Amino acid sequence: MSEPVTVREVGPRDGLQLVGTVMPTQTKLNWITRQAAAGFKEIEVTSFVPPKLMPQFADAAEVTMSANAVPGLTASTLALNLKGGIRALQAGAQVVNFVLSASEAHNQSNVRCSTEASIRAFRGLLDWQWQNAPQTRVTVAIATSFGCSLQGDVPEAQVCAIAAQLAEAKAAEITLADTVGYANPHQVKRLFRAVAAEVGEVPLAAHFHDTRGMGLANVLAALDCGITKFDAALAGLGGCPFAPGATGNIATEDTVYMLENMGLRTGVDLDALLRLREDFAGWLPDEPLQGRLGTAGIARTFAPAA
Repeated sequence: MSEPVTVREVGPRDGLQLVGTVMPTQTKLNWITRQAAAGFKEIEVTSFVPPKLMPQFADAAEVTMSANAVPGLTASTLALNLKGGIRALQAGAQVVNFVLSASEAHNQSNVRCSTEASIRAFRGLLDWQWQNAPQTRVTVAIATSFGCSLQGDVPEAQVCAIAAQLAEAKAAEITLADTVGYANPHQVKRLFRAVAAEVGEVPLAAHFHDTRGMGLANVLAALDCGITKFDAALAGLGGCPFAPGATGNIATEDTVYMLENMGLRTGVDLDALLRLREDFAGWLPDEPLQGRLGTAGIARTFAPAA
């Protein structure tokens, strides 16, 4: 049997946060439902941020509640502060992914507070969750783990220290995120191994952007470190609105294709995913879509993992 690897779709959140045209709620739910039917077990469906700042997510509660009804799907959501995290849990989110930045400059730009203040907010969210929604999971992503377009270098020791605090607080999972596409494979291996030594049994995941064409190479590097969960966005959509030049997640279809070609089982029906991508292009006609598989198609020699 091939080894299982999880690809978590983050397009409905990360992919849409830079899209100016608000996607209708029913279109979002159609997207989520069809991608779940294609074999995706976890999808980050929305973001609980102030609607005045991001009208795209004004329907966060409705999307969350509807996504919870999709058979076999774990619908995760994003929060940047304590208030957003509580709103997500109150809306019925099965997983809340709390995001903070290793870069002080990015954290100030993103949530208007220090990284240390965000860690305190994360602890507060865990306290609220344990008391009010113990059946749920609160995970955390460390943005700009590999560098920052505002600050520049982010010391690896700083990322490790933050990860250690989050693990001590009982985070259900920690994601290292290359928010601005600065990472390279050597750096990925070094940082994941260092963080793994700090956090013990806490599961680690990876979130890579393909801003500079290094995304899939970084996936391979993380695989070498034992990482088996990766975020990706359909057609490579997305980026961070609070970091200059931060464009493009790794494309979900390209990521699945590479993993399956390597004999790593994702459980994804690639043909169904590409049919969804074709319709997706019609939903966002003004958005440039990325990813090679959508253009080249599946090779005749392709054989999915057993």
